[in-house]
Amino acid sequence: MRAIQIAELSGPDSALRYVELPDPEPTHPLSPNGEEAVVIDVHAAGVSFPEVLQTRGEYQFRPPLPFVPGSEVGGIVRSAPAGNGLTPGDRVAAFTALGAFAETAVAPSFFTFKLPDKLDLAQGAGLVLNYHTAYFALKTRGRLAEDEWVLVHGAAGGVGTAALQVARGLGARTIAVVSTEAKARIAQEAGADHVVRSDGAWKDEAKELSGGGVDLVLDPVGGDRFTDSLRALREGGRLVVVGFTGGAIPEVRVNRLLLNNLEVIGAGWGAYAMPKPDYVREVGAALERLIERDYVCPLIGARFDWENAAGALKCIDGRQATGKVVLDVK
Repeated sequence: MRAIQIAELSGPDSALRYVELPDPEPTHPLSPNGEEAVVIDVHAAGVSFPEVLQTRGEYQFRPPLPFVPGSEVGGIVRSAPAGNGLTPGDRVAAFTALGAFAETAVAPSFFTFKLPDKLDLAQGAGLVLNYHTAYFALKTRGRLAEDEWVLVHGAAGGVGTAALQVARGLGARTIAVVSTEAKARIAQEAGADHVVRSDGAWKDEAKELSGGGVDLVLDPVGGDRFTDSLRALREGGRLVVVGFTGGAIPEVRVNRLLLNNLEVIGAGWGAYAMPKPDYVREVGAALERLIERDYVCPLIGARFDWENAAGALKCIDGRQATGKVVLDVK
């Protein structure tokens, strides 16, 4: 099969190699008790910030070189273990952890979901990582309740657009923070109730829109906006930290938390979810209901041909990405 490997830690421009590899065996290290994994013919692979970091050796998970990157796919089941509800020919969205940048990939059964008819295979490649992360951050960690106000940073990106949709599906009201008018249009398409600009007085605007402060801030960006995010919260508010796509890891003076009884909450989805198959299935079922009710519909931004995987990574690295970036495999 055709595959793309990270062969050196030199960044998106030069780290990738196109290779021919044997088809993978139906096994996966995340499968419980050595259970047979699902083999998938990949049509589209999701491209995310962790792959950019992996090309430099900067991600916390560092497989030995060379390795096939990519953690999520939209594709067609080639084979599946008996009794798991999947059959050859099923359209699926799956989380693979590694190996998605290839013509064939394997995923644990509990991380493989039948794709509803209203979503295409490219949207399948943008479903698991971003939307499970958003649900985990908002509901499991952030304890989001109906009618609360949510402010989402990086709201035009993959996690941001997913968070806007999931929050609305959970009955919350949303404020999107974006950096350009083009990204504002993406956030509006994702269903944001209000959009504010990160280069303006977004904190004050958010407090005015929400009647004194938001209940929850979701931050996948980090950087220098962290303190103002705390200031944008109402009494008892929560700031959920998802990542640091802006590069800088912020620090907090904890006395700020005392002033309004605030919380800063970490949301590390992978470490929490990967050893919990039942939890993953529960979130998958919750997202399926939101898809059926037309709240969740992944927004696909840039799509890149197989031969231009480096371009997909550079799009994310240059902070040009909106929605989900997808690599077309077939």
